Amino acid sequence: MKSINGKVIWITGASSGIGEALAYELDKKNCKLILSSRKEELLQQVKNNCSHPKNVRILPLDVTNFEAMPQKGREAISFFGHVDVLINNAGISQRSLIMETDFEVYQKLMDVDYLGTVAVTKAILPHFVERKSGHIATVSSLMGMFSSPYRSGYCGAKHALHGFFDSLRMEHEKDGIAVTMVLPGFIATDVAKNALKGDGSAQNKDDDATKNGMPVSELAQKLIKAIEKKKMESYIGRKEILAIYIKRFFPKLLHKIILKSQVR
Repeated sequence: MKSINGKVIWITGASSGIGEALAYELDKKNCKLILSSRKEELLQQVKNNCSHPKNVRILPLDVTNFEAMPQKGREAISFFGHVDVLINNAGISQRSLIMETDFEVYQKLMDVDYLGTVAVTKAILPHFVERKSGHIATVSSLMGMFSSPYRSGYCGAKHALHGFFDSLRMEHEKDGIAVTMVLPGFIATDVAKNALKGDGSAQNKDDDATKNGMPVSELAQKLIKAIEKKKMESYIGRKEILAIYIKRFFPKLLHKIILKSQVR
């Protein structure tokens, strides 16, 4: 894809954070947007904030309602007659020790971050195969490549995404379908505030690393470039992305660095 200008883009998790920022950046490129999340009122606000609201459709969606997903896929296609790009962005994080985390919290993290993403992808995949064209960009995390204390369930779900989408890429390259895994580092969003504690309630507080992270608009711009370049993986952040390479060549060193940093 040389340019994303004018393409039809379906974004999940579009009511805030990375998804909202993507909507504004793609709106500048005259893209036709399908915005999804559970929060219809916030989606309407995002639409109204776009310069070309006539090119924006709202599709309320709970990614954990797996049975409804095939119909949601058909609705997404019906808005503009086709979809060019799916951006899987819906997700939730976690901040709790394994010993203090209810099993139900792990189930929710897998349902939202992994199975929900798989369900949305499967809903649009036959359309992409039929058209012999399509691009799936999935927002993972650096935590999808290595792990950290307090994030066991989140890391597990993000690791699972890589296994699934690496397989999808191999199976459907022949169908003209591209897959880009996007691995953000610390981005200035509410991800830490919304992160689940061990009992399933929201943490409701920010952390310094997230608060001082890359501006979300900058992340959105880099993510769009990664899609245009059809990158297989894109690491987006500041110095924290070096951890990818430390993990690859010096895993024991990264283990010590993370334990010493006590990032929560």
